[in-house]
Amino acid sequence: MSPRDDLAARAVEWFATHGVGDTSLRTLAAGIGTNHRMLNYHFGSREGLLAAVVEQVERSEREALAEFRAATSDPWEAGWVFWAHVASTAEVFAPLFFELSSQAMRGRDYAAPLRRWLAEGWLEPLTETFAVAVGTDERAKDLARLALAVARGLVFDLAVTGDREAVDTAMDLFTDLVHRGI
Repeated sequence: MSPRDDLAARAVEWFATHGVGDTSLRTLAAGIGTNHRMLNYHFGSREGLLAAVVEQVERSEREALAEFRAATSDPWEAGWVFWAHVASTAEVFAPLFFELSSQAMRGRDYAAPLRRWLAEGWLEPLTETFAVAVGTDERAKDLARLALAVARGLVFDLAVTGDREAVDTAMDLFTDLVHRGI
């Protein structure tokens, strides 16, 4: 791992615990065991660092989904394994996800890649996954958008309530309803 990637990974972990807010590079540097000059050297600015954080989180989730899809030909199984992955990390990463998502919604430059990913990035791999089950791209795309909305809502619910059993039950019900409706 490059020094830049290492710093970005440490920043992701720190922000997941403490939030982004108006954290300065000096505060972050002290929190992750480096100095602000190293952060400036590798990222150029706070916004550059936040862009790298967004990129790292986004890339990690894309890789996880691709791994789960490659492990099985059953789209329902791949979806459930991915949900379990997302839900198991939600307590730590959901607040960061929603905080960065709000910055993307506000049009912050550093969050532009996340805005694109939120709007379009998940649709393609999820559509491909559903296409295996439904056979038509349009229906698969509609299901992908619906599944994405349900998952985001359940992640929000989990982050607020901490009730993993309830959100897993709701996801299981949603999956069963969609599966039977196909």
